[in-house]
Amino acid sequence: MPPLEVHLKTSIDRTGKDYKEIHQWIDDPEKKYERHDVTKILEFGRMFEEKYGKEGAEEYIRHIHDDLNKRFHKLENVDRKMLDDTLAYFGVK
Repeated sequence: MPPLEVHLKTSIDRTGKDYKEIHQWIDDPEKKYERHDVTKILEFGRMFEEKYGKEGAEEYIRHIHDDLNKRFHKLENVDRKMLDDTLAYFGVK
C-alpha cells in the first residue's frame, strides 16, 4: 500500500490540503486492518464528514481506494480477467 507520504501528496494534489490526520488514523499500525475494512466505509465516512466535511470524507474513501488498488495490483501474476472482475466488483476499476 502507498506510504503515508504518497497519500499526503495525493491529497494535496487533489485538494490543496494533506489531510494528514485522516491518513495517519487509517494507517495506525495497531488498527490498520480494522480501519481498512470496506464494510465500515459508511460508518467511518460519516465520522470524517462530521469532522472534516465532505472533502475529508472523500479523502478517506480515496485512501481506501488507493490502498485496494495497490494491493490488488500486487496480484499481477493471477488470471487477468479474474483480477479485472474483482476490481470492477469493488468499484476500483
